[in-house]
Amino acid sequence: MTSAPFDRLKQVAGPGGWVDQPADLTAYLTEWRGNFHGTAELVLRPSTTQQVAEIVKICAETGTAIVPQGGNTGLCGGAVAERGSVIVSLSRLNKVRSIDIQTNTMVVEAGVILGDIQRVAADHDRLFPLSLAAEGSCQIGGALSTNAGGVGVLRYGNARELALGVEVVLPDGTVFDGLTQLRKNNTGYDLRDLFIGAEGTLGIITAAVLKLYAQPKSRVTAFVALPSCADVTRLLTALHGQVGEMVSLFEGMNRLSLQTVCNYLGGAQDPFAGPSPWYALIELTSAVRDLDLAAQLESALAEAFEQGMIIDAVIAQNDTQAQNLKRLREEISDAQRPLGTAIRHDIAVPLSAVPDFVEQASAAVAAAEPGARIFAFGHFGDGNIHFNVSQPADQDGAAHLARLEEISGIVHDVSDKLGGSFSAEHGVGLLKIADMQRYKSPIELDLMRRLKGAIDPAGIMNPGKILPLASR
Repeated sequence: MTSAPFDRLKQVAGPGGWVDQPADLTAYLTEWRGNFHGTAELVLRPSTTQQVAEIVKICAETGTAIVPQGGNTGLCGGAVAERGSVIVSLSRLNKVRSIDIQTNTMVVEAGVILGDIQRVAADHDRLFPLSLAAEGSCQIGGALSTNAGGVGVLRYGNARELALGVEVVLPDGTVFDGLTQLRKNNTGYDLRDLFIGAEGTLGIITAAVLKLYAQPKSRVTAFVALPSCADVTRLLTALHGQVGEMVSLFEGMNRLSLQTVCNYLGGAQDPFAGPSPWYALIELTSAVRDLDLAAQLESALAEAFEQGMIIDAVIAQNDTQAQNLKRLREEISDAQRPLGTAIRHDIAVPLSAVPDFVEQASAAVAAAEPGARIFAFGHFGDGNIHFNVSQPADQDGAAHLARLEEISGIVHDVSDKLGGSFSAEHGVGLLKIADMQRYKSPIELDLMRRLKGAIDPAGIMNPGKILPLASR
């Protein structure tokens, strides 16, 4: 890229709107887990949608590739930029434009931090239910671009289901204003869904209309020990029959997951006197004040106990106990680190197939790599399992990682056989390009390429992500 486009782009971004010094670029070039490293030489930090549009127009004119970037908290390398590309950071588009309590909507710019959106909603006695481990630093534009999931999907849905409309700068620099607050609008193609989950390959989301919900006034949290993975999914079905949509969180984990958290993280304690094969973290919520959810949950768990579905259960008596129980699930990934390297998977299968997946994938991995330590945990309520394989205790970490393609192929093949996905909530980015080729049908790939070609014919928007470059 010649200096002339650089200079023009910097001029559009204005003072404080660009970064080009190597020391300052590091935070934008390195994926937070350290698995991917970019080589771009310019980061643009526009503060308005119009600035984004002008930047994209120049890039379209000069054939310069653009990599949109939010909080850079992704897990698949979707925001990595190669030399010759420019990164467009949305961090300065950080305004809450409006909030409407009557329509239960909030209009926010792409750079607003997810945790800040939750707090603004709470200040108006409303809930924005998207909740992720990275919510203190991830931006809503990135969450929408990757169709983020998290712990609230069971009740409220993915990011896609939490947005009514989006504002997008298209690859030629024109602005699509789709900031509708309508819940019903049956007038042709839903253009919103072209851009949510597209990882910036079809345009740059600059703002969105988000759905808000009633703030929970009653809440109860429990941790349950179960005999088997099948009993975990059976318990969820039983709870839905007893308390319906009040089940807002349902997370599952195997014994190794809980044991490792208790072994390696300070202050974490096993809630039970003895071990059990499986566990579930459950939360019920309601917008009805002073509703005795604890009594309802206790009744449902008592019935499950009588049926042999559960071994034991603890119900939090206050917020501190509830947070301690939640920590046992939230800290699993961090607790794995002392065990060495891990090959991580983010799969989804139909809820009824969760036990079969865990059994078949565990057996296949154990046969391929004896001694591998399998962590199966995650958002079991919506069929999303984080199936992480830590190195055998007597094996070198590099030797374990060298088998990444083999192990991941085993896990993903089982998921595919059971009607599942190789990426439930983390996206595709660079990491899973080969999986797209392996598991997506030819017609799916063809339709995606047609969309990409129609909307971004020059291929400047986040090239090489989701779909491979033509030369690859």
